[in-house]
Amino acid sequence: MFHIGRLSTVDLEEEITPEEDIVRSRPKEIPHNEKLLSLKFESLDYDNSENQLFLEEERRMSHMGFRCLEITRWVICGLIGFLTGLIACMIDIAVEKLAGYKYLAVKQNIEKYTELGGLSISLILWAVLNSAFVMLGSLAVAFLEPIAAGSGIPQIKCFLNGVKIPRVVRLKTLVIKVFGVICSVAGGLAVGKEGPMIHSGAVVAAGVSQGRSTSLKKDFKIFEYFRRDTEKRDFVSAGAAAGVSAAFGAPVGGVLFSLEEGASFWNQLLTWRIFFASMVSTFTLNFFLSIYHGKPGQLSSPGLINFGRFDSDVSSVFIVFRGVLGALFNIINYWLTIFRIRYIHRPCLQVMEAMLVAAVTATVSFAMIYFSNDCQPLGQDNTEEYPLQVFIYLLAELNLDLNIVYEMPNRSVICYIVHLQLFCADGEYNSMATAFFNTPERSVRSLFHNPPGTYNPVTLGVFTLAYFALAVWTYGLTVSAGVFIPSLLIGAAWGRLFGILLCIVLLTCAAAQLGGIVRMTLSLTVILVEATGNVTYGFPIMLVLMTAKIVGDYFIEGLYDVHIKLQSVPFLHWDAPPTSHWLTAREVMSSPVTCFNRVEKVGRIVDVLSNTSTNHNGFPVVSDTTENDEPGKICGLILRSQLIVLLKHKVFVERASSRLSQRKLQLKDFRDAYPRFPPIQSIHVSQDERECMMDLTEFMNPTPYTVPQETSLPRVFKLFRALGLRHLVVVDNENRVVGLVTRKDLARYHVGKDGLEELHLAQT
Repeated sequence: MFHIGRLSTVDLEEEITPEEDIVRSRPKEIPHNEKLLSLKFESLDYDNSENQLFLEEERRMSHMGFRCLEITRWVICGLIGFLTGLIACMIDIAVEKLAGYKYLAVKQNIEKYTELGGLSISLILWAVLNSAFVMLGSLAVAFLEPIAAGSGIPQIKCFLNGVKIPRVVRLKTLVIKVFGVICSVAGGLAVGKEGPMIHSGAVVAAGVSQGRSTSLKKDFKIFEYFRRDTEKRDFVSAGAAAGVSAAFGAPVGGVLFSLEEGASFWNQLLTWRIFFASMVSTFTLNFFLSIYHGKPGQLSSPGLINFGRFDSDVSSVFIVFRGVLGALFNIINYWLTIFRIRYIHRPCLQVMEAMLVAAVTATVSFAMIYFSNDCQPLGQDNTEEYPLQVFIYLLAELNLDLNIVYEMPNRSVICYIVHLQLFCADGEYNSMATAFFNTPERSVRSLFHNPPGTYNPVTLGVFTLAYFALAVWTYGLTVSAGVFIPSLLIGAAWGRLFGILLCIVLLTCAAAQLGGIVRMTLSLTVILVEATGNVTYGFPIMLVLMTAKIVGDYFIEGLYDVHIKLQSVPFLHWDAPPTSHWLTAREVMSSPVTCFNRVEKVGRIVDVLSNTSTNHNGFPVVSDTTENDEPGKICGLILRSQLIVLLKHKVFVERASSRLSQRKLQLKDFRDAYPRFPPIQSIHVSQDERECMMDLTEFMNPTPYTVPQETSLPRVFKLFRALGLRHLVVVDNENRVVGLVTRKDLARYHVGKDGLEELHLAQT
């Protein structure tokens, strides 16, 4: 067995028992095997169990009842969008306030010691402030909720794909995620808040749609019908889209992102509900930001990039280079992540690494600003923006002597503009400081907005190389962070440099860099078109994204897929490996299969569920086996969670036939136990009860999906993937159970360097 250290972007263990707590005995180096598939990740039940209880409930429900359920779905999507927009607003305000205070404190210190000497004090102050912010965020993630690390997009992709990632949509995860991303961005790391916003929206959706909080043990007794994996999946898709919309001001882009990168299952009506959630999210963010900035009612898109018309010529050679650079980013980050898995697996080491990166980022920024001689004359076209409230307060309290302050309308908000002189003569400002002495979002805006001549080629080249290295090092730290904005910033800097030489548009270069890293195409095109407010960019953006994706895929997978692979998650892609037609269901299935009879002994059920060596979650129900112990004919399928609820409520044949009054079990009893079904160890079954019998007929799914054992792997894969199955029963020509196909049976086959390869299964 291999043991992989806890990745900075996923928590592989939901609850650590004394037997599993091997942290103290871990070796200094943890071996990592790429040919590994984790057995710890379970699947979600996206296939509804159409048992008798389900059919009876559906039969009792009137047409008006179904209409009310549909209206409720729209209401839930509205709540998801509203709460996601509020969270985005809170993150924006907190980041701007903290970053504004930090940068002004450092700027004031630099101006003080420029004449007196001792600039090392300013460098130390900057590094200490960065490290302090990052330390707080990293401590919260590493020690309180490791699943909150990273952008969260790989985990949400896995969840929507049908993989149960422990703790990924918990309330605690949301709180740590929001706190962590505020600290990360305010701490000056080469990260963005857009990816974490997608994760946050998904967590909000998972919680709101259930009408209760299992973390707070509070049940509001609403939305009980939606307490199942199938409904939660659709709402989480809406939450992810709302997160994109809140981050970029792109409702349509949010829908397409959820379709392209997230949801594995889709329908037309779901598209409109997701779009509604995205619109509500954008409106909520914009509305409350306008109130915060004292301009209520002035609503417009809070898009990241708003600028005039550029030349739309595209250099194919440069775009190919962006694809290669994106692949290089992923390759370096891949090996860096493996290094972290092997050596930096302890929480204290993870926090120390995050603080080191923060200090190095501040040091590099300070050094590049200090040694830069790119000083530009002050003017109303060369500006840098900061939030209104922060500067009104600081100007009044600190009485800062700034070069120039004036108002400039930015979207619906009036911002105060401050030039960063920093080591330049009076009447000039430092262009390198404009890029580094800022949050990544504002640096992107300055690269797009500032007129020609604002940056010289040396400044752009050095900045791009340094920021590329910092971004590669930063992604994967034990902090909440996204890669969208750093990728756009790197691409925009390259584009501006290339544009000085060949007059190439910045937007296509920024899109190519991000596309080369994350391999998004259609959704990213629409996000950028909505952000720019100009549809004429659609064709060149799509062209560069497709080119960057094709070139990048030649070298390595996208960044999110790389991290999913490193986490050993049994992720199912859209299609089976192209060279797998010669494999059949008989060769990939798991056998022998643990089956139950229609009427089964309670003691055997308890023993099977208590067997830790198997830990099966689905059991075929068969007709009585023959004297030769041959497998019986398939009658249905029952889940572990259903059996646990039946044992908890003592649904035994003897109790039903006796005079003991027993309430008839309903679907509500199963929904009340969802999603944290109690473990079998918590259910007490006496010795007398072990001799009782349990009739599974009413609770099993009588029509499970089955395939003949000669079915090819691609056909099995399509059926499994398209229907969102968790278990697929394999039968012989007499309809007798011979095997069971699960997600891990399919995910272990993939195309490698030497053709079709099979991954090893292990408790990672």
